[in-house]
Amino acid sequence: MSHAATVRVGDHEVSLSNLDKVLYPESGTTKGDVIGYYAAIAPVMLPHLAGRCITLKRFPDGVTTDGFFEKRCPGHRPGFVGTHTGPGDRRGDVQYCAIDTPAALVWAANMAALELHVPMALAADLDSPQALVFDFDPGAPATIVQCCEVALWVRDLLAAVGLGAWAKTSGSKGLQVYVPLNGPNTHQHAADVALAVGQMLERQHPDRVTTTMAKAVRPGKIFIDWSQNARHKTTIGVYSLRARPQPTVSTPVTWDEVSACAAGDLELRFTWERVLERVDQHGDLWADVLSRHQSLPAA
Repeated sequence: MSHAATVRVGDHEVSLSNLDKVLYPESGTTKGDVIGYYAAIAPVMLPHLAGRCITLKRFPDGVTTDGFFEKRCPGHRPGFVGTHTGPGDRRGDVQYCAIDTPAALVWAANMAALELHVPMALAADLDSPQALVFDFDPGAPATIVQCCEVALWVRDLLAAVGLGAWAKTSGSKGLQVYVPLNGPNTHQHAADVALAVGQMLERQHPDRVTTTMAKAVRPGKIFIDWSQNARHKTTIGVYSLRARPQPTVSTPVTWDEVSACAAGDLELRFTWERVLERVDQHGDLWADVLSRHQSLPAA
């Protein structure tokens, strides 16, 4: 790709720059590659971003730098990028970027927003989460293999109370499980249920599972992070790239794949090229997360 270009995305023209700049040195992945990925994944990714207050994590100098979070949508954004009002800071409510269209997603990619972090609630109803999330974080030497094992336990406990769940890789070290709700709920109720499930497994498997945030107790265990259900928290968006040495993606996976991972027969690690192939083969494995209505039991 050329160094700079103006492209038409839907009804809008988007100015692109530094297309040949390498953002992932280990793989040689350029900003042009990143933009191309987000343009291609837009049809399945955008429904999971639409109507939400998106936090950008930008890496203008690539993944070998720390990058920075950007909640407040830049004032220099183009007119086709709208905003949503969301949880604020000491200066009051924040106007977050509305990544609701392919053009907005391409614009964010051109800003080197490699990661898009997404809240559980829609901007129109910030107090009602649309899903409950379990975030499984492995404490070394535990790996995603043990995350998958714990995820299966969580799935079975949820099924016992009539709840379906969907899994995705974090794109980093761990795994996440979502319980779609898509109806009136509270963040506190979701957090209480997630904690109750985690504590049940902690009692059953004290050598394998912890719900304690202190890092000192986490080596060799899977930390079930129930606190991600707080009103102000976000989780890496499905289909988002991660700022890892390789351009890995937070990828929807089937429960058969989770089972194979738990058995040590499958490595759940997908770069952007493989994710696009999976979408071509399977479509959006997470489509039901946006439409499945479920009610949480008492914690």
